[in-house]
Amino acid sequence: MGKTSPIQFFRQVKQEVKKVTWPSKKEVTQATIMVMIIVAVASIFFFFVDSIFGAIVRSIFQY
Repeated sequence: MGKTSPIQFFRQVKQEVKKVTWPSKKEVTQATIMVMIIVAVASIFFFFVDSIFGAIVRSIFQY
């Protein structure tokens, strides 16, 4: 495989970008909302797990 000139490279990039199936605005919005919900649920879960472990560690070192 030989060297590709910068002009050829950008032509190939342009051709490949045309092949991409871009998501619609609705799909992007739905995916964004789902990510935010999952992050919020995970954050709450880890907050409670951290609080429980923190209480356990405090009770152990309290003596």
